[in-house]
Amino acid sequence: MALWIYVVPWAILALVVLGMAIYRNLLGIHENPVHVSPTAGMTEVKAFRKEDLIERWGQRLTVITIVYGFVLAIVYLLEVTENGPLR
Repeated sequence: MALWIYVVPWAILALVVLGMAIYRNLLGIHENPVHVSPTAGMTEVKAFRKEDLIERWGQRLTVITIVYGFVLAIVYLLEVTENGPLR
């Protein structure tokens, strides 16, 4: 079984999650410490919505990446125990 076919998409997904985490942190560095209030400007509201969107997608993709990695590990271990080391 060619396991690399499944490892490459997982690695790409992990890099996307890492990139989103870095991007989210960069947005947080430039963030104003002012909290959103009813009188906040539209640019601040848009910035907070953008951060929230990135945060939600980052959490979802992180869970998907972790689950996919565990599934890959289980498939690899089953393959090794049944057929010996992969070549």
